[in-house]
Amino acid sequence: MRATEFEFRYRFWIITAIFFAAFWCYRFDHTNASAALLRLFGVHSLELDLITDRHLIQCAFAVAGLICILGAALRTWGAAYLRSDVVHDSSLRLEGVVADGPYRYVRNPLYLGGILLAIGFGLLASRIGFVVAVVGMTLFTYRLIRREEAALLETHGEAYRRFLNAVPRLVPSLRPRLPSGGLKPQWGQALRGEAAMWVITLSVEAYAASFKPIIMYVMLGGGLAFAAMGRAVYHRGGKERQGNG
Repeated sequence: MRATEFEFRYRFWIITAIFFAAFWCYRFDHTNASAALLRLFGVHSLELDLITDRHLIQCAFAVAGLICILGAALRTWGAAYLRSDVVHDSSLRLEGVVADGPYRYVRNPLYLGGILLAIGFGLLASRIGFVVAVVGMTLFTYRLIRREEAALLETHGEAYRRFLNAVPRLVPSLRPRLPSGGLKPQWGQALRGEAAMWVITLSVEAYAASFKPIIMYVMLGGGLAFAAMGRAVYHRGGKERQGNG
């Protein structure tokens, strides 16, 4: 169940493909996942022309946006301790194990943040699209984690095994499982590195407020383009570091 080198190197594009596939499911499933969820809670019919129903769906989309905000915030918190050049590097980085900040509660806050983003965006997709986004993201994330864990175990041995035994993989502990190591978070570089995630997240809230898909698509496109450029910069920087080494 481990990801291949190809999957890890091109993980950004594979995740992007999962999200696009989720929204493409509207072609054959025209029922929105949030609307279907509202019906489960007793709202039997939803008409966008009715103000009350429109507001209900907008509230559901706003909740989806809040889930995305939680995911982006968790990713930013993790990047503040791990560094964005490591987060976005196309190669697997094995220099050390971070056990501070969010890593005291969960081993993979960045991947958990990605799953939360998939849940939030999935609520804007169709019912089948929601399943594609959440299940696809979770399974792919699990494959990436297994690859990283195997490589880190091989590199760091018993020290990393103790970290595995102490900190849960994806379900956060309610209390820190390790003492603080005194590592100082670098918020500036973390916010720059995760800026695209925040743009994409804000696109959900913009859609919830305006109910105009074009606004969300423009912001999504901008966010993805920004993320792609950022990854190109990090990738080029990684090559330069290898060349200087």
